[in-house]
Amino acid sequence: MSNIRNIIESELNRVSLFKSKEKLYPEYLPSSLPHRENELKILTNIFKPMLLTPGTISHKAMIVGGIGTGKTVTARMFGKEFTQIAKKRGLNTSYVHVNCHRDRTLFEVVNEVVRQLRLPVPQRGLSVREVLNYMLDLIDGENLYVIVALDEFDYFINVAGSDAVYFLIRVYDEFPDKVKRLNFMFISKSATSLSMLDPTTESYLMKNLIMFNPYRSHELYDILRLRAEESIFEGAVSDDVLKYISDAVGSDKGGPGNARAALEILLIAGEIAEREGLMNISLDHVRKACSIVEPNAVMLNDTLPYLSFHELLTLKAIATALAESGEPYVNTGVVEEVYSRLCEEYGIEPRKHTKLYEYIVNLRKLGILISSTSLKGRKGRSTYISISLMPLDVIKSKVDELLKVKVIHEGSGN
Repeated sequence: MSNIRNIIESELNRVSLFKSKEKLYPEYLPSSLPHRENELKILTNIFKPMLLTPGTISHKAMIVGGIGTGKTVTARMFGKEFTQIAKKRGLNTSYVHVNCHRDRTLFEVVNEVVRQLRLPVPQRGLSVREVLNYMLDLIDGENLYVIVALDEFDYFINVAGSDAVYFLIRVYDEFPDKVKRLNFMFISKSATSLSMLDPTTESYLMKNLIMFNPYRSHELYDILRLRAEESIFEGAVSDDVLKYISDAVGSDKGGPGNARAALEILLIAGEIAEREGLMNISLDHVRKACSIVEPNAVMLNDTLPYLSFHELLTLKAIATALAESGEPYVNTGVVEEVYSRLCEEYGIEPRKHTKLYEYIVNLRKLGILISSTSLKGRKGRSTYISISLMPLDVIKSKVDELLKVKVIHEGSGN
C-alpha cells in the first residue's frame, strides 16, 4: 500500500512544464482572439442597434466555418464582452450559449434558454409555445434583452426541421407590438445544412452570414504563441516547435486549418515530454502527438504500401536527413544527397532531379510531407520539407519493411 502511495505522491510532486494546462483546452476563453478581429467587428455591427434602438427588431447572425476555425470561442467572447458593455450603458442584457449537439429539439432548446436565464417557468405540462410565451413575459417584466447562440446548429436543423427554425426566427410575428428582446446567433459547420430549410428561411438566415475561414500557418503560429505563453513555462517550447505545428496544421500548407487540433498537438506533445521526464518539448514529441491527433496518420499505414519503390526511398531519405540534422525542416538539396547515398547502398541508379521532385510533390499531396519556402534565420527562398504525421523512427521502420518487400517481389524499377 505504501508503494502505491509513494508512486502517486511522486507523480503529484513532480515539476511540470505546464504552468496552466487548462489554457490549452478547447473550452478555455483566451484574453484575445488573434485573426478574428474582423469577424468581431461584423458581429458588433449586426448587434449594435440593440444599444442604439433596443427592442425595435430581433437581430440575427449566421456564423459558418469548419471545425477549429474559432466560431464558438468568438461567439462566447463577443457575448461576454457585449453584454458587459451593454450593462455599463444601462441596457440589461444576457448571453445564452446552447449546444444543439445535446439540445436538438425546439422544446429542449427553449427550456435550456429558460434554465440558463434562471426564469421561474414550470418545467412540466406546457407546450413549447407556452414555455416561450412564459419566457417572453418574464424577460419583459425584468426589462431584459437576450442574445441566444445556438451552437452546432446543423444538428438542430437535422432533428428539429425547417418549421422549428422558422418558429425561432419569426417568433415575434404573432406579437408585432411586443418589444423584441430575443436575438440570435446561429453557429454551423457548413452552409450546406441551410439547404434543408425552406427557401424563405434560408434566405433570411443568409442575410447576415459571417464566414470563418480555416486558419493559415502564420495565424496558427500567433495563436499557439499566445496560448504557449499563458500555459507553458518559458523555455519549455521553442519557436521552431510552434512553427512546425503551425505548418503541419495550416490550411495554406495543406492542413485543415484547425486551431483546436494545433492546440491539442501542443498539449499532447507536452504531456509526452513530461512522461519521459523532460522539461522541454522536442520535434519528436510533436510528431508523436501529430500521429495521435491527426486523423490522416491512421490512413498513412494504408497509403505507404501503394507508394513506388523510389517514392518510399525518397521518404526514407527525408526521414534520414531530418534525423541526422535534428532540424524541423531540411532543404531538398540535402534530401537529394541522402537519396543518392541510399540508392548507392541499394545498388541502384538514382532518379534525376526532376523525377525526385515529382516524388516529393506526390508525397506532399498525400499529406505525408509539409513544406515551407522560407525559414527563420535562413536567407533567400528555397523549398524546405518535413514529415508531420509520425515520429521519424516509426516511419523509417515502416518504410524499411516495405522496401524489403518491394525489392523481393518487384525489384526497384519504378
